[in-house]
Amino acid sequence: MEKRIRRLGVFMILCFLALFIQLNNIQVLKANSLANDPKNPRIQLLERSQTRGSILSSDGTVLASSVLAPPGSIFKYQRVYPANTATLFAQIIGFDSSVYGNYRGVEAEYNSYLTPHTPVAKTLRDLLTNRTEVDNVTLTMNQNLQLQVAEALDQGTARGVNGAAAVVFNPTTGAIEAMYSNPSFDPNPLVSENTKTQNYAWNTYLAQAGQPLIPGTYGAIQAPGSSFKVVTTSAVLEHRPDLATTTYPVVGSVTLPNTGTPAQVLTNYHSTPCGGTLEEIVIKSCDADFATIGLKLGGQALLTQAEAYGFNQKIPLDVPADTVAASTMTSPGTTTTPAETPAQFVADIPGVMKSAIGQENVSASALQMAMVAGTVANGGVEMTPHVMAYIDDNQGQRVLTYQPKQWMQPISPQTAATLTTYMQGVVSNPAGTAYGVFPASWDVAAKTGTAQTGSFGPNPPFTNDWLIAFAPVGNTKVAIAVVLPNQPGSATGATYSGPIVKQILGDVRAAAGLSQ
Repeated sequence: MEKRIRRLGVFMILCFLALFIQLNNIQVLKANSLANDPKNPRIQLLERSQTRGSILSSDGTVLASSVLAPPGSIFKYQRVYPANTATLFAQIIGFDSSVYGNYRGVEAEYNSYLTPHTPVAKTLRDLLTNRTEVDNVTLTMNQNLQLQVAEALDQGTARGVNGAAAVVFNPTTGAIEAMYSNPSFDPNPLVSENTKTQNYAWNTYLAQAGQPLIPGTYGAIQAPGSSFKVVTTSAVLEHRPDLATTTYPVVGSVTLPNTGTPAQVLTNYHSTPCGGTLEEIVIKSCDADFATIGLKLGGQALLTQAEAYGFNQKIPLDVPADTVAASTMTSPGTTTTPAETPAQFVADIPGVMKSAIGQENVSASALQMAMVAGTVANGGVEMTPHVMAYIDDNQGQRVLTYQPKQWMQPISPQTAATLTTYMQGVVSNPAGTAYGVFPASWDVAAKTGTAQTGSFGPNPPFTNDWLIAFAPVGNTKVAIAVVLPNQPGSATGATYSGPIVKQILGDVRAAAGLSQ
């Protein structure tokens, strides 16, 4: 009996000790983090008892604002996203939810400006006055172009289910002029005062085909297909100039080594024979010859060039980094041999050859490929992309203006000039894969891409259809990337994405007062 009492006593002491430790953990060690946790009801009540700064488009349209909540509401202020622009900008702006936080988009990235804060003192009076203010963030995008891009994209694909994405990028400043993917979502239910409404919307969006909460422009990656040949050609011009002067055979296919018996065969589109100089095989997009180039380049040179463009790291877009998907190229140079000799390595020759045409080991975001096109347009300099143009305080005084800055220089000006000529040929040469897509007077440089998905072979059931472009050559204002993932059949990037890019570029030209 005494032994049981003793054990019970020890157990009770341990329980009190555990309780003491946990109380100290909560009241001392975690006190600050819990007190400032955005999900803390007291923090929620405090934040929503004050207004929050607005987010505006470059033409002054209010995209997000705080308004007085109706009488009887829990909170004093309610975040509102106007109905006519809510889904257009949702994946860029994000949302400020009492349940799910404001960890997405501009709402999160510029939260310290949007929430009430003490501004920097400029006068002695400022030092002696207790002041708080909110700032307003103005974006680089205007409402009209964003709407036009959305309409072009939604008309060119099964609306809201395919994850289609388009980016319009200023290659000289890095400004994002438009950026949209479908499906998008309405952020208003996620900022409802009713938590059940928030929960229902959140779970609905998570279950929806196409994952609308993931920005398809910068948060999703797809095989880029032949649009990646701009990167492969860059590797040739930068690292193997001997391959730039080679004449490639006119063939319809190439056999992939190390693929068993019968060996796997990589074919051109519809097995059409093509070949010639490097310029000619870029213009005609000869898969078989580019696969051979990949073999001669080697996996390391291809990987080095891709990483010079920013692959395998997150693009420093001014949104929360954890919502940005890094474009990837896993090293195609080596793969392990069978288990009995795990320490040895052999060249993954088929992987290198397929990677050279933007398949196998390569995946890219629409933003990344717009920046690849923009780099060529900008003489080899890759600018840091951004969606914030400037920030003003609530008195209209400028607080911060974005200063354009270089991110990478993956290619030389000479390589950029050569690639520009090649990409012009893709559009202007009758043998080019984008011939006839754009009026000649627009002076467009482009590269198409058609990546097989689901299976590999001459008749793929689905393709990712790309077109990347910039114009006008020599005075480039925009670089554009459009991708339509998982399209049925074996159509091409020019067929599916070409008309969308043409419509977007036409809208850009019209806004600039240029003839159509």
